[in-house]
Amino acid sequence: MGFDLRQVVAGILTITMFVMLGQMLHRDYFDSLQEKAQGDAQDIEFEGSKVAVKDGLVGTVDGNRNGPWMEDNTDLNPCWPTLLSDEAVSSKGYVTFSLTNGPEYHISQITDAVMVAKHLGATLVLPDIRGSKPGDERSFEDIYDADKLIKSLENVVKVVKQLPEEVSLRNMAIVKVPTRVTEDYIKEHIVPIFKSKGNIRVASYFPSVNLRKSSQDGETDPVACLAMFGSLELQPEVNAVAESMVERLRTHSRKSGGRFIAVDLRIDVLEKKNCHTTGVGGSKTCYNAQEIALFLRKLGFASDTTIYLTQPRWDSSLNILKDIFPKTFTKEAIMPASKRSKYLESESSEYENAIDFDISSRSDVFIPAISGLFYANTVGKRIALGKPQVLVPAEISETSGLATDFISPYISKKNHLAYSCFC
Repeated sequence: MGFDLRQVVAGILTITMFVMLGQMLHRDYFDSLQEKAQGDAQDIEFEGSKVAVKDGLVGTVDGNRNGPWMEDNTDLNPCWPTLLSDEAVSSKGYVTFSLTNGPEYHISQITDAVMVAKHLGATLVLPDIRGSKPGDERSFEDIYDADKLIKSLENVVKVVKQLPEEVSLRNMAIVKVPTRVTEDYIKEHIVPIFKSKGNIRVASYFPSVNLRKSSQDGETDPVACLAMFGSLELQPEVNAVAESMVERLRTHSRKSGGRFIAVDLRIDVLEKKNCHTTGVGGSKTCYNAQEIALFLRKLGFASDTTIYLTQPRWDSSLNILKDIFPKTFTKEAIMPASKRSKYLESESSEYENAIDFDISSRSDVFIPAISGLFYANTVGKRIALGKPQVLVPAEISETSGLATDFISPYISKKNHLAYSCFC
């Protein structure tokens, strides 16, 4: 059978076209997304910080055009100190509990346990930390600052590091409490058990991962505010590791004034969620590396922007993000070499999760590629720190590109429960 020369030429042209198309999608297509619609410059206010809008993109008013960066907001202060002047009163009973599932859950678990102990007049015992695998246990002091927690709660509840030897865990009643537990719930459901048993073990469950405040909630208990935002800090060694990583990220970010972005993007979670499906109301609940790259470039972040990913180790699916933003890092690239064996090569992920949460809370911009409690509690921590720059990804049309259009609803609507703790 003879070959038709025209078919051969057509085949070669087709292959060439696909190769060129692939190269365009890999580089030039993203570059073209930075083309801006012409428009007049103007200044707008966001969270008390002035930013400049020019050509459809947001930048700082000092002339920095390296991206839509916004300044911190230092106007909010904790509301609870004046409401917590009484000394803690404790009975002979004890409240014990464990921290599980990572720092985004730890915050809520600490808060619930403190609320229960306070309203029972019981002594709170520092928790252990349990990983996802059987036998994966750590002491509280491995990751968190025990002295800081005890000191911060001294006018609220008595805290001890260990349960007295004469008290047995086996005889404790296990009480399940809904997260954001209230004083009324404690009085109705927990007080009778505590009076009967004398000691209890609290286990939080999460009916929802939503941290929006509502009119039905009323005022947030000041005890809960203190426990959630004023008691839990990394222990000094872990904090020093996280601090060194932040400083290294800032060193890479000299052209943008030391600013960097943290993106909560974990491949294993994305695979479970199937990010190409849509959630309630047709909105996506997570975004992959390519979609994050597209989102950031369309908002106007420069190609030399520094990005920190919560993904534990580098994965080939992240290459497209690094192609567009070469200064994209996971932990192993910026953690001090002397610390990697302890913090990265451990079978437990507790250290890594705690560091991720800390860096995501302190970055100049936080982008949740995944919805859930990590996102919700990171936003709460950022509100407490005066860092409202949380941009929620979305598909951007060719004519839009204002960062202010993608501010987290928790912040733009001021409906995060953190706003009831700061004034």
